[in-house]
Amino acid sequence: MVLAAGDEFVAPGVKDFFLPPIFGEVTKPMVLVVLSIFIISAFFLAASRNMKLVPGKFQFLAESFYDVGRNGIAREQIGSKDFKPFVPLIITIFSFILVNNLFGIVPFVQFPTMAHIGFPLAVSLLVVYPVYHFVGIRRHGFLGYLKHQTMPPSAPWFVLPLLIPIEFLQKFVLNPLTLALRVFAAMFAGHLLLMVFILAGEALLFSGGVAIAVAPISFLFAIALTFLEALIMVLQAYIFALLSAGYIGAALAEEH
Repeated sequence: MVLAAGDEFVAPGVKDFFLPPIFGEVTKPMVLVVLSIFIISAFFLAASRNMKLVPGKFQFLAESFYDVGRNGIAREQIGSKDFKPFVPLIITIFSFILVNNLFGIVPFVQFPTMAHIGFPLAVSLLVVYPVYHFVGIRRHGFLGYLKHQTMPPSAPWFVLPLLIPIEFLQKFVLNPLTLALRVFAAMFAGHLLLMVFILAGEALLFSGGVAIAVAPISFLFAIALTFLEALIMVLQAYIFALLSAGYIGAALAEEH
């Protein structure tokens, strides 16, 4: 990455998110996605081995994480009657988004995979979107599901010609897109800000003169932003899983 051209600082931008291939057509984000699967699998396999009635710290951590996905997300959003079959899906989505977000603050990795729009879109369009429509159609029937999603029972008849297209656009087009764009935008913007302060601090440090005294301020902002970004990474993973469960719950609900 170029830090300066002559004496002028060149700020990082969109181009810095398009990393060169490691080998062949394989890029760093692709490797990180595969690595995240191994990390998540290893975590739950290790936590579920030799489980005890009185859990140790590691087992307690895994059980707490499971409880958030099961009771804090799936049960609350889908309902106590229908949530159990979807617990593995919700926990998997939560874990996958969380680990790939946290890659952005891991030393020597330092790239949140979800800052590439293709990855959150894949989770949204290829996993969440077909699941909640499938379970909705299975419960209500195809025509019943269309009516369920686009015609609120309490809406007056004279607003239906306007309301139906809006509801259809939201449920079948916008929901999966906004689900992906939300986490993408947060990860992209956060990582870009971190790069700006870190690279600006480095450029000031090596520029000489009075600017050297300003460099620590830039680095302090970068450290503060790292902690803030860590919080946002966790929140965005939680929100992604929460909305995914909410869409499934809305598709299964008897009332719109």
